[in-house]
Amino acid sequence: MDLSIIIVNYNTKDFLLPCVKGIVENTPAPDKGGIEYEIIIVDNASTDGSAEYIKQKLMPRFDQVRLIEAGANIGFSAGNNLGIKSSKGKYALIINSDILIWDNALARMVSFMDSHPKAGIAGPRLLHPDFSLQYFCYQFPDPLVLLYRRTPLARLKFAKRAISKYLMQDWDHKDNRVVDWVQGSCMIVRKSAIDQVGLMDEQYFMFMEDTDFCRRFWQKGWEVWYIADVEIVHYHARSSADKFHKTIFNKLSWIHVFSAIKYFKKWGLAQ
Repeated sequence: MDLSIIIVNYNTKDFLLPCVKGIVENTPAPDKGGIEYEIIIVDNASTDGSAEYIKQKLMPRFDQVRLIEAGANIGFSAGNNLGIKSSKGKYALIINSDILIWDNALARMVSFMDSHPKAGIAGPRLLHPDFSLQYFCYQFPDPLVLLYRRTPLARLKFAKRAISKYLMQDWDHKDNRVVDWVQGSCMIVRKSAIDQVGLMDEQYFMFMEDTDFCRRFWQKGWEVWYIADVEIVHYHARSSADKFHKTIFNKLSWIHVFSAIKYFKKWGLAQ
């Protein structure tokens, strides 16, 4: 099998059908220029009826879909690890449920990996729903740039320069190139490389696990690539630093902070 698509789901039932339908309708069979694939949905004990919806609506309609019920909300890293352990593909594609696939994108990502044997991880060019560029690949962070992005300091000139460098905004993102790391919202991973590098670090419940994962791949001599040739839509919205008074009391913001502390404790403060 070419590809195992892993979707960790927690209360995102409404996104699942468009995501799965987009995969199936835009990924032809191998004899028609596509790939052989499976879709593994790991449900982290959702409370919105996701598991039953998958069983009753998605699995009867799409025979590519398998469900793993985690039994608890074990987080993004552990959920993906469950999916990877159960996967059969040469590559694993980790995607969020709010991803929309088109234009045989998955087969093209597999083809890229096949033609770049040193690539351990790669991610596509992500677009917002209005088709504007979504910054998706980054330099490895230092603590200050993460602080700037979470606070009103982001409006200051020195912070803007640091954030722009971190987001690689000096580049138009129209050519394929190696990068420090790509988001876990959509990354294709070479399974044989995982055998060497290991699974995602489960000390991260959410956030920073993708940064850590890519860094470990680089540490073992594998490359991380940005594939500008492949475009995918991501229905993602990040809280603005202008709404600091709201985000400071947001649970996800604090999860991000604690994940960052774990990351810098593991890797040190330097990039």
